Amino acid sequence: MAPRVREVRLPDLGEGLTGAEVVGWLVAVGDVVVVDQPVVEVETAKSRVEVPCPYGGVVTACFGEEGSELPVGAPLLTVAVDGESAAPVSGEGPPAGTAPGPSGSPDPGAGASGSGSVLVGYGTAAPSARRRRVVAGGPRAHGAPLDAVPVQGAGTGARGPAAASGPAPVVSPLVRRLARQSGLDLRQLAGSGYQGLILRSDVERAIAQGTARAPDPRPASGAPGAPVRSAEAEDGVRVPLKGVRGAVAAKMTRSRREIPEATCWVDADATELMAARAVMNEAGGPKISVLALLARLCTAGLDRFPELNARVDTAAREIVRLPAVHLGFAVQTDRGAVVPVVRDAHTRNAESLTREFARLTDRARRGALAPAEVTGGTFTLNNYGVFGVDGSTPIINHPEAAMLGVGRIVPKPWVHQGELAVRQVVQLSLTFDHRVCDGGVAGGFLRYVADRVEQPATALRTL
Repeated sequence: MAPRVREVRLPDLGEGLTGAEVVGWLVAVGDVVVVDQPVVEVETAKSRVEVPCPYGGVVTACFGEEGSELPVGAPLLTVAVDGESAAPVSGEGPPAGTAPGPSGSPDPGAGASGSGSVLVGYGTAAPSARRRRVVAGGPRAHGAPLDAVPVQGAGTGARGPAAASGPAPVVSPLVRRLARQSGLDLRQLAGSGYQGLILRSDVERAIAQGTARAPDPRPASGAPGAPVRSAEAEDGVRVPLKGVRGAVAAKMTRSRREIPEATCWVDADATELMAARAVMNEAGGPKISVLALLARLCTAGLDRFPELNARVDTAAREIVRLPAVHLGFAVQTDRGAVVPVVRDAHTRNAESLTREFARLTDRARRGALAPAEVTGGTFTLNNYGVFGVDGSTPIINHPEAAMLGVGRIVPKPWVHQGELAVRQVVQLSLTFDHRVCDGGVAGGFLRYVADRVEQPATALRTL
């Protein structure tokens, strides 16, 4: 019985995401995969995730080169499966591109060999298997040789064997990347694979023989995030506004367009707060971060001034005051600024907040945040003091209603108990949606937090 070819499409990654960028392939044409094995790493506007394969079989085609953007539902790869490894639905294999829903629950009709996951870490799991390369003459898609199976890049169609003047007969994105990094022109190579297919060993052999030229130090125009020369602007470069940076740009533009924001600020003497933190950390146990202490003061302030833990429903012309504080905090990463969210921050103490900040910060810098970890915030704490600045007028993280900014804590001359002294001073700024409250509420919240920063012992009554 000839193997059946199943098409795997980019699944719905949830949270309103409409597409993703291919970061790197984890398999190549000819590899054997098992159910739920990660096959490609993609980057959304929220995080990087590994997409699993819902079928077990032999990879016959990969679609989308590294750096290309694919919409949800676009083909990712095809897999040749036998009659037993296809996930049955109503007695037949699922239609091409069928994938489980974003909840991660298996399809009701899926068999034991079918996939129950959309993203790695969700739904069912499968034992890992060691990948092996299928030699020429192995399983083929509908009888077609493996090297004739299309591999689609950005804006390209099917590719097969070609002359030196046309596309190179290569199906593996990994081989293309190796050649690109080594400055090797694949069209000048004679492949040793089936019907002239260029293999990784062919590229490595050419590199060892000195056929490759020195890599161009300038970034390739097709590389993700690389500056692109424009014929319309020879005096400058253009950087693609996509991924995290594109998502941030869209959100900030919407915030400025829809939210009538205002900012107020105050300097506070943080000497006593820093001394209290030092005492806590000297007492043993996990170290408490300054950000956690400020977050705890924020949640106490929002309990006193709930107008700021809200959002505006423009369609219903209503202000929605939210019962729980899901606290966002800004993290700078190599991919840009992201805002992870600490769920139910109002129920956590300083030690719990410190642990959660550390966990989410680590995941953010590794690009491993799940969509649920960067959405649903109700208030944001922005510590821009880490950049060595004192003040800022941040843009509200739409659709939230307010953001508290914290500058650096530095020694400054300060009048303390009627005398001039050197104290640890910090500037706090509150940017708020003027639709949810007036200046009295905003000023009251900011003053409440500042007073607790200056006299942390007064916060013990409610913390």
